[in-house]
Amino acid sequence: MGMFSFDIESTYDVGEMNNVYDQAQREISTRYDLKGTQASLEWLDDKKGVKICGDNQYHLDAIIEMLRKKAATRGVSQKTFDVSEEPETTNLRMIWKVVFKNGLKSDDANAITKLLRDKLPKVKSQIQGESVRVMSGKKDELQSAMQIVRDANFDFPITFTNFR
Repeated sequence: MGMFSFDIESTYDVGEMNNVYDQAQREISTRYDLKGTQASLEWLDDKKGVKICGDNQYHLDAIIEMLRKKAATRGVSQKTFDVSEEPETTNLRMIWKVVFKNGLKSDDANAITKLLRDKLPKVKSQIQGESVRVMSGKKDELQSAMQIVRDANFDFPITFTNFR
């Protein structure tokens, strides 16, 4: 009997994020409450995040809400948006840099492997760079592992890849 495996990563679909950005751009240009204001959305370097600009906190909140709704309809995790950085205020304008969480940090990878070791001792999990490889002789154990990781509700996006 062979071993089955999959990888756990913390990534987002760049193509879908492009769509989310484009849809939000269109909505900003048509919303009456944002007409005639400095409300805008721009990519950060290499499309690793967005820069949200507005006259006040209301504009920033409205635009991040737009992004979240568009992301939800396109299957992009809300946890992709790192909103921990405070908006900057300069010249009566607010700028908020929201980076996208991408790549599994070692602490996060350790938390996943510990969780799986505690809950499913028969399943092997191994950290490989920015992903965790999960292996088992039974497919249903792997499905249980996926459900446990989903239910753990980590504060970063989870993606399952490389099913073998």
